[in-house]
Amino acid sequence: MPSSLDVLQKRTFVGRAGRLRKNFRNLDLVLWGVPIALVFVSGLLIASTQRQIDYAVWYQHWITGGVGLLIAIGLAQVPLEKTRPCLLPIYSIIVLSLIAVRFVGTSALGAQRWLSVGGVNVQPSEFAKLVAIIVLAAVLERRKVTRLIHLLQPLTVIFLPWVLVFIQPDLGTSLVFGFLFLTMLYWAGMPFEWALLVLSSIFTAVLSGLFPWLLLIWIPLMGFLAYRSLPGKNFAAAITMSLQGLVAVITPWLWMNALKDYQRDRLVLFLDPAKDPLGGGYHLLQSKVGIGSGGLFGTGLLQGQLTKLRFIPEQHTDFIFSALGEETGFLGTMLVIAGFFLLIFRLLTVAREARTDFESLFVIGVVAMLLFQVVVNIFMTIGLGPVTGIPLPFLSYGRSAMLMNFIALGLCVSVARRGLKVSSYL
Repeated sequence: MPSSLDVLQKRTFVGRAGRLRKNFRNLDLVLWGVPIALVFVSGLLIASTQRQIDYAVWYQHWITGGVGLLIAIGLAQVPLEKTRPCLLPIYSIIVLSLIAVRFVGTSALGAQRWLSVGGVNVQPSEFAKLVAIIVLAAVLERRKVTRLIHLLQPLTVIFLPWVLVFIQPDLGTSLVFGFLFLTMLYWAGMPFEWALLVLSSIFTAVLSGLFPWLLLIWIPLMGFLAYRSLPGKNFAAAITMSLQGLVAVITPWLWMNALKDYQRDRLVLFLDPAKDPLGGGYHLLQSKVGIGSGGLFGTGLLQGQLTKLRFIPEQHTDFIFSALGEETGFLGTMLVIAGFFLLIFRLLTVAREARTDFESLFVIGVVAMLLFQVVVNIFMTIGLGPVTGIPLPFLSYGRSAMLMNFIALGLCVSVARRGLKVSSYL
């Protein structure tokens, strides 16, 4: 006869095994599987880009990914609501760190973006994106954005980190702030016409440089949109047209004085990189050659010749997609894009099913951040957009970006676990 202690031990073992099986069945394969697969593949791609140098760091990509995964698993167990008391201190710390970058930061490639902490370079602007998302979510939860006065507080929240990042200078990350801000405002109830009016300033700036005569049609059109959608119709239309005219006037001055030479090159040369094939257009030309040489099936991992010979600068960071195209071909790039699509679609579902507006707004902010970075980076590497220095999530080498992405993932999984329709995820 077995002893009562043996029976108790067996029951405990069976109970634990049952819980493990339940957790495995409920494991969100998209939220966990896609990022892990991307990190694994990118480690091999980074190793391929560093075959010809003595000092290789590709394995650090996997180490950082492993640390980030452990952090994400831990955060997945913590309700997002419990972060509320920490938001103001975290926001203050991230703003102070961005200010510190300006005075004691480490410079590289013409920009001052890093702080040296214990011999490791940390990029505060990466974490600033996530902090801005969660603080904006807390602010926007309080009321829907249905009046202009409701924009004042969220604008205050986003403006300080945005301007500190822009003057580093980090044009790419500052654009991410703008996109996630508008997306979260729309999710919080802001009329779509208002978002168009905000974005219209970008088109006004572009038209003022390329087709100034079109401003005679464009500016009155924006005035009419303001008349139809804003309170105080006549006043709103007049203010909108005045601001649009001001943007058109100051854009040439900003172009010459607010942007550095390499930033102007990046914004223009993607239209015709052959104008400067050995300078600003070199990255784009070599990237397109590398992706095109992969064909349908690619050369095979660790077999790309252009990657091996390091024809493409910064290939392990911003231009990792070109290594993917050469070594895995069209099919490999389509699989990666499909993986990003699945991840973003799953996060959209999590945002819709979240229990609170705070959680929903946070997840939609993460969606906007990932979507913008994926689209801009891929367009950049295939020559459909300017070189902006935006990394490809989970693929580009970078400790700060990797950890930030996994922290965001863990918090999103936490929201998914407590969603209205999905109640038990790892």
